[in-house]
Amino acid sequence: MARLALLSVSNKTGLIDLARSLVEEFGFDIISSGGTAKALKDAGIPVTKVSDYTGSPEILGGRVKTLHPRIHGGILARRDVPQDITDLENNQIRPIDLVVVNLYPFEETIAKPGVTLAEAVEQIDIGGPAMLRASSKNFAHLTVLCDPAQYDEYLQELRHNNGVASLEFRQQAALKGFLHTASYDSAIASYLAGTQQHTVSGTELQSLRYGENPHQPAAWYQTGATPTGWAAAKKLQGKELSYNNLVDLEAARRIIAEFTDTPAVTIIKHTNPCGTALGDTIVEAYQKAFNADSTSAFGGIVALNRPIDAATASELTKTFLECVVAPDCDAEAQKILSKKTNVRVLTLADLSNGPKTLVKQIAGGFLVQAADDIVADTSKWQVVTERQPTADELAELLFAWKVCKHVKSNAIVVTSDRTTLGVGAGQMNRVGSAKIALEQAGDKAQGAILASDGFFPFDDTIRAAAAAGITAIVQPGGSLRDQDSIKAANELGLVMVLTGVRHFLH
Repeated sequence: MARLALLSVSNKTGLIDLARSLVEEFGFDIISSGGTAKALKDAGIPVTKVSDYTGSPEILGGRVKTLHPRIHGGILARRDVPQDITDLENNQIRPIDLVVVNLYPFEETIAKPGVTLAEAVEQIDIGGPAMLRASSKNFAHLTVLCDPAQYDEYLQELRHNNGVASLEFRQQAALKGFLHTASYDSAIASYLAGTQQHTVSGTELQSLRYGENPHQPAAWYQTGATPTGWAAAKKLQGKELSYNNLVDLEAARRIIAEFTDTPAVTIIKHTNPCGTALGDTIVEAYQKAFNADSTSAFGGIVALNRPIDAATASELTKTFLECVVAPDCDAEAQKILSKKTNVRVLTLADLSNGPKTLVKQIAGGFLVQAADDIVADTSKWQVVTERQPTADELAELLFAWKVCKHVKSNAIVVTSDRTTLGVGAGQMNRVGSAKIALEQAGDKAQGAILASDGFFPFDDTIRAAAAAGITAIVQPGGSLRDQDSIKAANELGLVMVLTGVRHFLH
């Protein structure tokens, strides 16, 4: 008797080619349900509907289709247990050798704006997870596939093993099945629990050489069934990505996502920007960002918000870089970059799409917070000094504020001409951060802008900034001593703007 395959998928990518190979090359019979059966029939592939096979119609608007003993008996039967075989024969159940299932698009549904609870609930799959769990449990006797990316690998497995999938392959496929249902259930639980419960799950994309240091094992996991973010990025060349590369790339993405209307480049070292700049062209933006701190840029991570062209590629090859990411990279630029074989070059079409929640583990639990993705609105800023900012100063203040948001606290950023001149990051006091940023800016601080991610508890930093040549300051405000800082700014002829928003980053 021919082997039996059960195909029931929401995502029909690769379905027809798989089914045709199963029937024509390996002699499988196919049973299928609902839309999957229709797709196979329309493609001219012989298929038996599940309702015809079980003798039970689909009911409850399709909620019950595969929940039947002829389906789950065929999946769960142990071929080496005589009583199981007798049960199959007595109930006219055929053993199922292959189960191909993927689930209703629950995560995609809840991601849509305005989706209702009722709409979300209807996308909670029942029969699919039941079949996935049953077939994964019985991997000793059948194969389960839950991802279209597995189809070609499975067919190759059959071709190289006389039409039989190895036990090792079946076990790995079962593991993927359990991971898929775990991730799916986690998404549902998180959605229904709201803020009462938070679950985190993912599927390992690859093991990493090590974590932050060689003695720390590490791995990279993808959340959700559909690759997004860095899991969806395309690596054009270079060595494998490391743990530190990925952490720095995410820091670079967050900064570059702040700038959409103008060519922008940021260069990251240890998650902090050593150079960020805007330009009329992407090559100009890169040159400005690099020259902001060329010493620190060595071995940096570069993110660009425009495709890499030949001129920019030529500039990128002039120094050692760990990674470069941009929305795209033209053919000539790729050819130029290929001369630097070790640099990792990635393309990620949407650099603005990031996580909405951030999770940090602590002993005995973890912390969850919303991403700091608030959009700066200068119309809500308050000018608290006698001198008002010019239009150009206001634009420069906004640029400095956007960069400062992504610098480790305590953060001070000095900018001019939409370019960072000095960055003081992660110091134990704000005076120390200001000293670093102002010293790094040097003479270029004359006429420049200073941004602070938190308020000034005293007026000392205001006076130090003015002495260095700073003409305008942007900060959240909110200190009990705000008036001391405002008074000093007026005395020294500075502009001071309060945003009313703090951007601590730990």
